[in-house]
Amino acid sequence: MRTYAGIPEENATYENSKVNLITVPYDGTSTWGKGADKGPELFLDASENMELYDIETATEPYLHGVFLAGEVSEDSSPEAMTEAVYQKTKEIIEKDDKLFTLFGGEHSVSIGSIRALGEKYENLTVLQLDAHTDLRPEFHGSTSNHACAVYEASKKHNLVQVGIRSMDAEEMEHVNQEQCFWAHKIATNPNWIEDVLEKVSGNVYITIDLDAFDPAIAPSTGTPEPGGLQWYPTLELLKKVFEKCNVVAFDIVELMDSPMAKPTAFLAAKLYYKMLAYYFTANK
Repeated sequence: MRTYAGIPEENATYENSKVNLITVPYDGTSTWGKGADKGPELFLDASENMELYDIETATEPYLHGVFLAGEVSEDSSPEAMTEAVYQKTKEIIEKDDKLFTLFGGEHSVSIGSIRALGEKYENLTVLQLDAHTDLRPEFHGSTSNHACAVYEASKKHNLVQVGIRSMDAEEMEHVNQEQCFWAHKIATNPNWIEDVLEKVSGNVYITIDLDAFDPAIAPSTGTPEPGGLQWYPTLELLKKVFEKCNVVAFDIVELMDSPMAKPTAFLAAKLYYKMLAYYFTANK
């Protein structure tokens, strides 16, 4: 049987799907580990080699259908890439109300998709799981640098940041301390999930940089930082966000090609389908 990202052909058509997935294999501004442009390929390969039944929810989310809605391959400049992702996202979300998903690529790919979703949905919350604040107004001469991934969102939307443990001093003026959940405080706060949920509401875009996770479980990212999030507490947070809010989109970024890529690629694929399971369980 022919499959697409592990999805049987009959569940991968536009007509039979409730989820759109675009890939953005871009790695034009990363400054240390390179290889995020191979992330979508690694993710799709891992998806072909995992069980799609979700034990926790006793569901098979792929049966709702995932349509591979295309690849954004523009890489002439960071700004051109951002505009191309914006236009592609806008084209897709104006056509229907399916769940929009994106797999990168470095984190700068999220700028354009968040911009498009923010135009469609009022009162948008952007929930960012990340090791880094990504709040520089510009970096290396570009506002579309990976270090600027959520700066625009912080000015336009309700930005909630989780797992942060690395930043430049100049970014602190852009941090909303009431909305930022530092990794070192999460480590000693048994109620951190409930505290995050208090800040997340309405229409939600979830953006997950895989370096949010501890490198012990997700080593193949561009800038792995010690002290990251663990698997099950993160899933608990995501499950409750899907239950509480109207999640309209999510992305997963910063899967890097390396000799250690497969464990992180499998985690990314598992995470993608777990989020679909939570989405469809919450939206029966």
